[in-house]
Amino acid sequence: MSFSSRLKQIIIGDPLNPFNPHILRHVSLIAFLAWIGLGADGLSSSCYGPEEAFKALGPHTHLALYVALATAITVFIISLGYNQVIELFPSGGGGYKVATRLLGPWVGVVSGAALIIDYILTITVSIASGVEQLFSALPDSFLPYRLVTEACFLVFLMVLNLRGMKESIKFLLPIFLGFVVIHFGLIVYGIAAHRQGLTVIIPDTLHRTHQLALTLGWFPTIALMLHAYSLGSGTYTGLEAVSNNVNRLSEPRVATGKWTMFYMAVSLSFTAGGFMLLYLLWHAVPVEGQTLNAVVFHSILGDSTSGKALLYLTLGLEAALLFVGANTGFLAGPTVLANMAVDGWVPNRFRHLSTRLVIQNGLIVFGISALVLLWWSRGSVSLLVILYSINVFITFSLSLLGLSVYWARHRSKASPAWRMRLAFSLFAFIITSGILCITLYAKFGSGGWLTLALTCGVIAICFLIRSHYRRFGRKLAEYDVQLKLPISADKPAIVPLDPLEPTAVIFIGKSVGVGMHTLLSVLRIFPRYFKNLVFISAGVVDVESFAGHDTLAEMREEVNKTLLYFVEYCQQYGLAAESDAIFGTDTVEMLTQEAEKIGNKFPNCIFFASKLVFEKDNWITRLLHNETPTTLQRQLHLQGKELMILPMKI
Repeated sequence: MSFSSRLKQIIIGDPLNPFNPHILRHVSLIAFLAWIGLGADGLSSSCYGPEEAFKALGPHTHLALYVALATAITVFIISLGYNQVIELFPSGGGGYKVATRLLGPWVGVVSGAALIIDYILTITVSIASGVEQLFSALPDSFLPYRLVTEACFLVFLMVLNLRGMKESIKFLLPIFLGFVVIHFGLIVYGIAAHRQGLTVIIPDTLHRTHQLALTLGWFPTIALMLHAYSLGSGTYTGLEAVSNNVNRLSEPRVATGKWTMFYMAVSLSFTAGGFMLLYLLWHAVPVEGQTLNAVVFHSILGDSTSGKALLYLTLGLEAALLFVGANTGFLAGPTVLANMAVDGWVPNRFRHLSTRLVIQNGLIVFGISALVLLWWSRGSVSLLVILYSINVFITFSLSLLGLSVYWARHRSKASPAWRMRLAFSLFAFIITSGILCITLYAKFGSGGWLTLALTCGVIAICFLIRSHYRRFGRKLAEYDVQLKLPISADKPAIVPLDPLEPTAVIFIGKSVGVGMHTLLSVLRIFPRYFKNLVFISAGVVDVESFAGHDTLAEMREEVNKTLLYFVEYCQQYGLAAESDAIFGTDTVEMLTQEAEKIGNKFPNCIFFASKLVFEKDNWITRLLHNETPTTLQRQLHLQGKELMILPMKI
């Protein structure tokens, strides 16, 4: 094993076998672990969402009571809506699949593009906010190092997730539990210690609201509350992540997903509403260089040595939980890319799994994109939250609209349940779309335009990629029809292979037409030279085929069926032929290892593969199509083996 391979194994871990019957149990999540891994984003957003809403109220902080109540209710409404998504789409995909299946592929790509930007921002805003919490407990002299610290944490999380979802969650488990225990305790203690203020807060709020309405009018008063409520919309983030990753949950998936949503809704509404109530009771005022949580917890814990120690621990756990929340972007974001890759909206390489059965290409793209956004925004949480919340509610609104359309289409007089579900979905859609419109109107000039521009840019790129793949698919389908030559029904005598005779080893992909082009080219270029023909094909386990053992079995059957066709075609003409199928996650690595075995068995062999050549070949076509033949040729040349690449013009 080379040094680079050994280092990769140390960092990422040993390869996992996707065909192991127990592997799904190893990588799947129970509700508790899913709450930590996927729900941490929602819980961590309570560290900055309520603060943004409270600050937006300005001097009218008494209105925070209404905002806190509306926030808690909204969390449950959205979570109940996504319970329906989990029921209808137990294979995962969340908002992207809901919009695609129920509203059409064009609406689906809008939802998918919004989710891509959303999860990149999940990583960025969570890490920026986490470091901000951490630096609240440090002297101002450390502030110049904040951006570098954010970048280091981001890279660490990316590497941690390359080891696998379950491993990253187990590593972050103590942080999550520590946050829940200490913050739940502080919220209960902070409210109980100020119980006298709690008895007067409701009548005082009602009185001051009435006075404000007499001064400004009811419409401006309600608009002020809605504005603050919409700016705290970052609190609802993370609810989408469970429906995106239902396929990663333990069986029964639907029940596990619903329990996860319940844990998320209860914990998120309690912390978000609790923080807002603490701001009111303890009269929290923003302090330069500190978060509102740091201010209010300092007031609760006091200036004693033990109080300061507990304050530092609390802020440290908040920062750490925000890093756990950032982890949700690494867990859920690549899944969205993979689902879109299956439908041809993004490059195929994003559907591939690594040896650790994680979507490695997606992880790297999300990590690099988050780094760029961190650098551009200089880690400004206020700016990032604006960008973040807009895309969150694009997806929320489209998903709930899709559910409304579904129940309207599947109404049944025999079952009155559809009426309640339709009414609930429409009500939830009105709430989320209303928040979206208010946020866009209020913050369009402050950065909202940027997230729309980024999303529209992603959508445009997706349409260009899909158009290319559809043209490419039609061409391959034509070649498959033209070059799939008939096989005689009569069974010919099978000619045995002689390992010492010249042997042509042909790599076969999914397309029968491309494989037949390679075979006929070999026979034409080397007439009657090769006495043996060996066909090798690699069945790649990607996101789609790893969905379950039945899907894996279908993939294996398809690969073996294609190889059998080529063997029977050669045998009917009296040619000695055999085939070999291998399965795994890394095509080049699998084929390289198999080529070494074939080379030992047939010492007088030459390897052949076809490479698709486009009229306009550039870095874009190389990005959209895996350069497997070229990479494989380089690997075999290092082993001293010959691989001829035969061009096939597309």
